[in-house]
Amino acid sequence: MERDSERRAPDGRLDEFLHVVGQLAWRPDAGMQGVVDWLHRQLDTDIALIDSAGAVELSTPRFPEEVLGPLGPMLTRLATGRMASAVTEIGAVHLRLEAVGTESPRQVLVLAGPTGLSRRAASLASHTGSVISILHRARAADTALHGYQEKAHQLRVALFMALMAGDPVLARRMTTGAVPALLDCDRIRVHLLRCPPEDRDRLARAHQDSSGYHGRGLMVRCPVYDEHLICLIADDGGPRDGEGHDPGAPGGLGAALRELVGESPRYALGISGAHPLRATAEAYEQARHALAVAGNAPGRVAGYRGLEPLERLLPRDAAVGWARSFLRPLRSLPGVTLETTRLAMHFPRSGVAGLLGISRNTVTAHLKRAEDALGVDLREVRSRATVALALAITTLHQDAEPVAGGPAVPEVEALFHTQAVAAWAEGFLEPLDGAGHHRVRTTLRTWIETNTDAQRTARRLGNSRTTVAAHLRTAERLLNRDLLTTGSGVHDLVYALGLLGEIPLAPDRAP
Repeated sequence: MERDSERRAPDGRLDEFLHVVGQLAWRPDAGMQGVVDWLHRQLDTDIALIDSAGAVELSTPRFPEEVLGPLGPMLTRLATGRMASAVTEIGAVHLRLEAVGTESPRQVLVLAGPTGLSRRAASLASHTGSVISILHRARAADTALHGYQEKAHQLRVALFMALMAGDPVLARRMTTGAVPALLDCDRIRVHLLRCPPEDRDRLARAHQDSSGYHGRGLMVRCPVYDEHLICLIADDGGPRDGEGHDPGAPGGLGAALRELVGESPRYALGISGAHPLRATAEAYEQARHALAVAGNAPGRVAGYRGLEPLERLLPRDAAVGWARSFLRPLRSLPGVTLETTRLAMHFPRSGVAGLLGISRNTVTAHLKRAEDALGVDLREVRSRATVALALAITTLHQDAEPVAGGPAVPEVEALFHTQAVAAWAEGFLEPLDGAGHHRVRTTLRTWIETNTDAQRTARRLGNSRTTVAAHLRTAERLLNRDLLTTGSGVHDLVYALGLLGEIPLAPDRAP
């Protein structure tokens, strides 16, 4: 005889069930309790879902768990696939057991009541078990997809870091045969998108291809700055406008990024010049400078308009000789110390810790070893600028052969006695030459003299910190350099002011 609950209107029961399943679809973290509770309401039967280890995963409040002990052998046969379903009685309790899923070990749906189930009720229980199985498989597939997306992201970060280290060959080796198209191009541009952190994964997935890359591009969540999405895009060599893009190329990833910026006031985009793959680090620095300007630029998109980096203008042999001599004490230290020092020239210590997977205290310990070996204080901005210049020179000329019988290693100041370097310094600060920017230039000079401490700068100048920050923002826009967000333009500012005699340059070694 059918219970009253079994004679409910089919349409209403189906609507309720679809609503329960829909809630699970919209809430990936929700369990299967809603499905079990729905079946309990339909059959007036207590229910438990037994996991593959024989434990109760979830149940209705009055399910008699004491019956599970005697059911042990039967649960094992169902879980291992030797049975699909079973009916039994333990005392006054009528039990029906349904194996859930097709892959062993399986879960088991146990229904317990004072009477046995009708054929219709048993069929409904069986179908519900099938739905639970499908939902579990969907959850497993979703978990696997999430894992794949995270591993793909990790590989993209690794490729980006190899390119940042100037080693495209290592990047190719990491791909184990599935080489991304980006690594076959001659030149790239870095597009650095500032957006809400929660948007980065969605944007990267929207442009991801079946291989986990992005066509002729590579999109990477910045592992240091939560609001940055790094996009490396192959450059086709076409002409570029003032925003760093090809007016004749309406499609592609670059165009999609600019369209996103146009649609949302929370987005901004900085675009580097074109660089060889091994110069990805230089392209990234340019994109960071451009992004600092983009926030106040028309359309919030800016291409890099700065000068050549200083290390490219120095006399090659003398610069390489000085840099290698300066950094020679680091050779006796572990490789991770050198890498930590290199990254610390561009990122905060917490960011270096995240990039290398070590603690911030460990980063500090590595930097202390480097300081002791080099005889410098890396907390002092001019000392950091000296170390950063030496590292930039050795990276730029990493394949340079030692010059046999060459002159003695020069002091760093001797590298700057060229017309090109003098012109670079003058050109760097030229946007501040106007009378209206005299106070900005004074603020910059004082800011460097006070080791980039805005509070001390304000106190020395008799201004507020707000005024100092406003002057620094103005300087960012005029100089096309990031001074505040990441500080990547501070080293150039040190050398420009020092080369023009406005501040003393730091010595190679601390006295």
